[in-house]
Amino acid sequence: MNRRIILSITGICLIMLCSSWGFFAHYRINRLAVFTLPKAMSGFYKANIDYITEHAVSPDKRRYVDSSEAPRHFFDADHYGKKPFEAMPKKWKDAVAKYPKDTIIKYGTVPWAIQYQYYRLVRAFKAHDTTDILNASAYLGHYIADAHVPLHLTQNYNGQLTGQTGTHALWESRLPELFADHYNYYVGKARYIDNPLNEAFRICKATYKRVDTVLRFERILNKTYPQDKKYELVQHGKRQISDYSVAYSQAYHKMLKGMVARQMRSSILSVGSFWYSAWVDAGQPDLDKLIATPLSHEQKTKLLQEEALYRLGKAPVIK
Repeated sequence: MNRRIILSITGICLIMLCSSWGFFAHYRINRLAVFTLPKAMSGFYKANIDYITEHAVSPDKRRYVDSSEAPRHFFDADHYGKKPFEAMPKKWKDAVAKYPKDTIIKYGTVPWAIQYQYYRLVRAFKAHDTTDILNASAYLGHYIADAHVPLHLTQNYNGQLTGQTGTHALWESRLPELFADHYNYYVGKARYIDNPLNEAFRICKATYKRVDTVLRFERILNKTYPQDKKYELVQHGKRQISDYSVAYSQAYHKMLKGMVARQMRSSILSVGSFWYSAWVDAGQPDLDKLIATPLSHEQKTKLLQEEALYRLGKAPVIK
């Protein structure tokens, strides 16, 4: 089955379950990234934090109406040989000069999607375009988070090539669903990125190094774990589905030694840093003038509480 079709089917399932890296973690990553921003930016982003949070999953939803969207969420590095990040030119014009454009699109374009949204955000800041600032920020956050998911960097994106079908959902959905409320999320303040395309490729390269661990550990665990205890019925909303058991997930999570937490933390810092860098590159416009509706006292109090939790490494429950 075509990968694009599989991704769309997966996306539909995620909407139904409402808990995954695609939704749960994307919401959390975009929301917590707001607290990494300097004061000159944070007022605007806090005033629009619900929009930034809600639209963190807009790129996934876009896949159902835009056939060109799916490749922006992954980069199958292993298609390009044993040293893919040496083989693949970073600049788009050089990449399409070396490889057929159709091939590059087929095997994913997430680093260039990050670059595109970055400069879209720079332009939006310069234009003082509130709507486009928010949409570009949300989309940029999504693609950056996707680039931190190991199985978004390989052709074996669901373990289907090694008899491990379902590993994608286990790593990016089941583990965060069960354990993410116990992660430490404090990552400090956003940092300036002087070359967004190089940084996008650096993220992809670092994430790609984790692919072998993700698949190898699940393969080892599967060989030794009682098969009748690998799955259990799990309540998702009003539906019961067969999913990886808590015990199996816990064993796999322990083997990974904090990988999911580290990738979420890295995503939060990266998202905030890309937003901050785009603002700097746009000349540091006064964002306070773009706040359409000031926060109420209750909203300010709630956000102060959220930020206090963030500084303690915790995150509020997002429903």
